[in-house]
Amino acid sequence: MQAPDTGAAGEEAGTKRFRAKRDAILAAAAEAINEQSAKGMTFADVARRVGLNTTSVTYYFRRKEDLAAAAFEHTLDTLGAMLERAAEEPTPEHRVARFLRLNMARLAAIGRGEESAFAVLSDLRATEEPVRGRLMAGWQRVFRATRELWGPAPTRAAKDLNGARAHVLLENIFWLPVWLTRYEPDQYRRVEERLTELFRTGLAAPGQPWAPAMLDLSHDAVPGREAFLLAATRLINELGYRGASVQRIASELNVTKGSFYHHLDAKDELVIACYKRSFDTIGDAQRQADAGTGNHWHRLSSAVATLLDVQFSERGPLLRTTALSGLPPSVRSAMVERSNRIARRYAGTIMDGVAEGSIRPVDALVAAQALMAFQNAAFDMRKWAGTMPRERAVRMYASTLLYGLFDDALLES
Repeated sequence: MQAPDTGAAGEEAGTKRFRAKRDAILAAAAEAINEQSAKGMTFADVARRVGLNTTSVTYYFRRKEDLAAAAFEHTLDTLGAMLERAAEEPTPEHRVARFLRLNMARLAAIGRGEESAFAVLSDLRATEEPVRGRLMAGWQRVFRATRELWGPAPTRAAKDLNGARAHVLLENIFWLPVWLTRYEPDQYRRVEERLTELFRTGLAAPGQPWAPAMLDLSHDAVPGREAFLLAATRLINELGYRGASVQRIASELNVTKGSFYHHLDAKDELVIACYKRSFDTIGDAQRQADAGTGNHWHRLSSAVATLLDVQFSERGPLLRTTALSGLPPSVRSAMVERSNRIARRYAGTIMDGVAEGSIRPVDALVAAQALMAFQNAAFDMRKWAGTMPRERAVRMYASTLLYGLFDDALLES
């Protein structure tokens, strides 16, 4: 009797096993990247997470950089696929709502253990060429597809505004996993509805004008240390915690590594000091706004406008939360807790504004987290802001959450 031909079936089974194991390695790599950053990820750690030895991982990915790149590309491909589905909707409002719904469904599936988290994209700029060029091109495709949710832009101003909207939407999507864990899974749908409503209407009650008071955040600081913290903050924002080496920070200031250790004892201490400086800046803006005159809408918009001006200026950006993945867990928890206290203060201002009628009736806790995301990420829009007068850049970027993602009144003024 002739033996059955099992070659094709065996090859297909082998391919499925290969893909399943490769997918498991990518999921473990994403987990490691989110905890430790791409540069901190190791083959040994990834292998341990999937129950393999290091040699088995190198069978699928020869270099650690190849594995990190594949994890990032998976994230970009997943976002691209969701954007394609969202683009099928008839209006900008429906497209944005669909994109948020797809992301919330993905996070719910992750919570149920049905899907794995994808790698956050904060380390893209810290990758080396030629991988960096390929990944950045993929990110640009995702950004353009997000911007196109609002349809064709008839003018340069409309394109600028849609770019700001796209950036704020994506950053809120990336920030969701950080704070959504505070909610039970059966509350995800409610969070989605409240965030969708916030994106649609914004925070300002009807008739509330854009007339913020720019606050004075200047303060006494040790000149050398302040310059060091500013340089470090910029580089860490651009390259991530592990990408911004001590040598690179020292070179940025044209000083020796010894000068670095004159100001700070270790790199972790540097990041903590940068975070403290950033959180103190935000807290100062909130306190000054609360002590000012006017209604709670005026106080909120004044704090937001002032901090956006800081983000767009050379006098000192705020440190991005992306640096958290490089810190020891105990330090990371302390930094997240400080961030949460700032968010709660925003929530208090929003609730008081709702009570007096100057702010729309929104979920203050959800709105505060959305504010944290857009404020934190504004650093990435410095070049965009540099193409127009600063006041206009601040107003345009702020309008995305304060007046909603679909309000074109700014284009008419």
